[in-house]
Amino acid sequence: MERKNVWTTYSEKELEELEQLNSQYKEFLDRGKTERECAAVTIEMAKAAGYKDLADIIQKDKKLKAGDKVYAVCMNKTLALFMIGKKNMENGMNILGAHIDSPRLDIKQNPLFEDSEIAYLDTHYYGGIKKYQWVTIPLAIHGVVAKKNGETVDVVIGEDEKDPVVFISDLLIHLAGGQLEKKGAKLIEGEDLNIIVGNRPLEGEEKNAVTANILKLLKDKYDIEEEDFISAELEVVPAGKARDAGLDSSMVLSYGHDDRVCAFTSLAAFLSFKKVDTTACLLLADKEEIGSVGATGMQSKFFENTVAEVLDRMGVYSELTLRRTLANSRMLSSDVSAAFDPTFAASFEKKNAAYFSKGIVLNKFTGSRGKSGSNDANAEYIAELRKIFDEHKVNYQTAELGKVDEGGGGTIAYILALYGMNVIDSGVAVLNMHAPYEAVSKADVYEALKGYRAFLK
Repeated sequence: MERKNVWTTYSEKELEELEQLNSQYKEFLDRGKTERECAAVTIEMAKAAGYKDLADIIQKDKKLKAGDKVYAVCMNKTLALFMIGKKNMENGMNILGAHIDSPRLDIKQNPLFEDSEIAYLDTHYYGGIKKYQWVTIPLAIHGVVAKKNGETVDVVIGEDEKDPVVFISDLLIHLAGGQLEKKGAKLIEGEDLNIIVGNRPLEGEEKNAVTANILKLLKDKYDIEEEDFISAELEVVPAGKARDAGLDSSMVLSYGHDDRVCAFTSLAAFLSFKKVDTTACLLLADKEEIGSVGATGMQSKFFENTVAEVLDRMGVYSELTLRRTLANSRMLSSDVSAAFDPTFAASFEKKNAAYFSKGIVLNKFTGSRGKSGSNDANAEYIAELRKIFDEHKVNYQTAELGKVDEGGGGTIAYILALYGMNVIDSGVAVLNMHAPYEAVSKADVYEALKGYRAFLK
């Protein structure tokens, strides 16, 4: 049951491929720091690989056949890619599914205020975070502002070297005696995650002059009024690029590995195929970090509706055909796993933990404590995957998320399993999960790509 450190198994050619893949992955991370940006980059890559917009095909009343490649988008945040295979879709699809949202801070709809001549933007954190990790680090603002005239303004502040960054202040250690007596969850309160955006007053203004100056800057650069915050989606994320980590450059340190490391490797595997026998599908979903809710979350009908449209374009749609297609499909729910951290070994059960550089991770179940909220994959399906991975020389390991009763987590796996299809969680081990900067092994990124390719074959 021991798994090798996969770095010891690679040829020179494989090491070159590994580095090239991780360079592409870092670029993907830098260009896609929000779910909207990630979806846009994915669509750009899909179009370059010959994928057509399903909405255009429907509008023009065109048909689909084996070999065709299409994509569908929901509200610019969730998307599905399909490569139509030779076999009847009613026999099922091979599905790779990941999520492209990550923990962050969202700017509120009425955010701007001033106190003691410092201007702030108020935020509401998104997903599970340790709030104290987000103070004193350089932050950037990404998102869109939708105006009443129908125009949508893209905003990115803090990523260009010439840009200013924003930040959240913390209490200096000299005065922090009372603060340090608090429990970790209370060191920084949610309502204290206020982004500092300015200190310079607008000349000629007497009241809230700093706020007035910020509004002037937004008006001059983006033509945004204060009321436009009401219809804005602005996300605060760590500023800066993904970087090699470790003196040996064996890792990647970045914001957003959860779950863009699985999204990217799934996409790279998907786009490497020109044709397939069994129809292949790639799902990149939003809102997983808050329960997969809403119109762009996995619990919505977007995926089911899109499969129905594909079947209709192929001339074979019926409610029964749709149900059979979904039930007969197989899926890898591509989501990250917690890497064993020797510094915090007490939270893990070592025999059933994921380790850096030991390959793609299979999680038979997630959930918490008594497997609550879990998809629990069938033994027969796992045996099938073992055979596939072994035949294609994919290094893999198995794990669960920490000790029993220690905590837990969930993915989109259980939602797809509701259709009766075989689903298992599979992904990359991550250190610092849900922190502003997470870490992965380059070798595990490479093994994930190999695993997803083998699955699609």
